[in-house]
Amino acid sequence: MNAATAIAVAILLGGGVAGGVLLVLAALPRWRQAALIPRIAPHVRDVIDLPEASSALRPGLPLGEAWTALVAAVTRLLGSGEAAVRVRLAQAGSTRPVAWFRSVQLAAMLIGALIGAVATVALAVAGRMSAPAAVLPLLAALAAGLGADALLTMRARARAARLAEELPTVLEFFSLCLSAGEGLRDALRRVADVGSGELSGELRTVALAVATGSGLGDALAESGRRLQIPAYSRAVDQIVAALERGAPLSSVLQAQASDAREDTKRDLIERAGRKEIFMMLPLVFMLLPLSVIFAVFPGVFVLRLGIG
Repeated sequence: MNAATAIAVAILLGGGVAGGVLLVLAALPRWRQAALIPRIAPHVRDVIDLPEASSALRPGLPLGEAWTALVAAVTRLLGSGEAAVRVRLAQAGSTRPVAWFRSVQLAAMLIGALIGAVATVALAVAGRMSAPAAVLPLLAALAAGLGADALLTMRARARAARLAEELPTVLEFFSLCLSAGEGLRDALRRVADVGSGELSGELRTVALAVATGSGLGDALAESGRRLQIPAYSRAVDQIVAALERGAPLSSVLQAQASDAREDTKRDLIERAGRKEIFMMLPLVFMLLPLSVIFAVFPGVFVLRLGIG
């Protein structure tokens, strides 16, 4: 065993021991008390805007400061704005702050770098070390960070699609409750309690904000700004305008439900057109070349044998 192989084996074994110790420490319970802001925020959020509790570690500790600096470096490296991440977190249904997602992203990058380092050491032990393998930890870390961002985007798009699909049904039910003689807040509470979808969950948040003292128009407008889903934002704007002008809300909700159904139908037709194009790919790149091979190969085989 030469010196390079011994160093690689030592790094591999030491990294395994360090990873095991870190996993054991991470599994231990946290005995410290929760910070002040997470404890009082649910009770005074409607009175004053409090800053988000951005870090799980105490900011006075050196480890917390180093982690915060690393999170800021990841934010600058990936270039995704804080507002865009906040919107995607809201669309994905997460109430976590942006700093939490950056911490998760940084943890994914560290795990990717560790996996890349293990792969590099394994290649060195096997005697297949090369220049591209030296940058494998960096590439793995970057791929892990971008993968976490892409996963959040996929979750946000999937939930936004479900919200848009549920919008017509919820609006019609809301209009039906108003037509039956219920008050506006009672109808909102009934729609939020009876429903079980994603939009009903958002309306529960609106109903809770209204119950804690916020105006209905302000709570709906805040929900629309937070989610930034076009169909939902249009419906919220129309409802808020009807509330401000005193227009009959039931007819407004029926019109918005009809428009939402037309948008859903248009989106379904567009998706069907894209799927039709994707269905052509196996035909063009798999079945058609196979048919050509079946048609040409016998003739080529006969010509090579010199038959006929």
